[in-house]
Amino acid sequence: MSDELLYETADRIATITFNRPDRMNTITPRMLGDLSERLLEADADPEVRVIVLTGNGRAWCAGLDVGAAVSGEGIGGDNSGSSNGEFNLRDAPPVVIHKIDTPTIAALNGGAAGYGLDIALGCDIRIASSTAKLSAAYTARGLVPESGGTWLLPRIVGWSTAAELLYTARTLTAADAKELGLVSQVVEADELPAAAVALATEIAANAPLAVRASKRLMRMAMDENLEDHVQRQYLALLQLFGTKDFREGLNSYLEKRPADFHGE
Repeated sequence: MSDELLYETADRIATITFNRPDRMNTITPRMLGDLSERLLEADADPEVRVIVLTGNGRAWCAGLDVGAAVSGEGIGGDNSGSSNGEFNLRDAPPVVIHKIDTPTIAALNGGAAGYGLDIALGCDIRIASSTAKLSAAYTARGLVPESGGTWLLPRIVGWSTAAELLYTARTLTAADAKELGLVSQVVEADELPAAAVALATEIAANAPLAVRASKRLMRMAMDENLEDHVQRQYLALLQLFGTKDFREGLNSYLEKRPADFHGE
């Protein structure tokens, strides 16, 4: 792993930080693979209950490194981030974020554009600094979203709004994004780290098996009809009924005390 992507864990929270502030945290081919690996590492760690993605400097992530793409080292180039020179799109960070069961929070300290916007859209929850901007300027560059944006955006804001954003190549302020439901919170810049930790801590305090099952069920519901999904929910409940966390949840409620969940 390079120092272009930082990773740390504390208090059941894994924090992944884009660390190229001099380049607006644009993503190099190596960072693509590293980010997916870190996401999978956090998802496999029983001590991690929430993943927070943020950036150093004034940008969250301004997309793919254009210089690398022009030189042939970006996606589709001869050295696109994998050992055999081919980038497996099934391992792309937005796809990995969608597939893992650990909740993800994008703490948008600054601008998210291009591939960076796709990554942010893939996260379960987005909170933003009041100075952050979300740029859907793909068509103004003669492009489309690089990794899942046309699948994610209509599901978050609806077809009409997504179409307007993509066709006009519009850039949104944090306030605009909040109004459209693209972010759930907007806070002052100096309050963002604490707000992200507070939200992650609130999530981490709940039964991790149930939280992970909730994300998994929501993901599966996107491709199922109601009747099939209700059956899937029932099977998930049967599994959770047999856990120590379920008993702890009931006992803590009856005893009027905070629950102490262990993911068992």
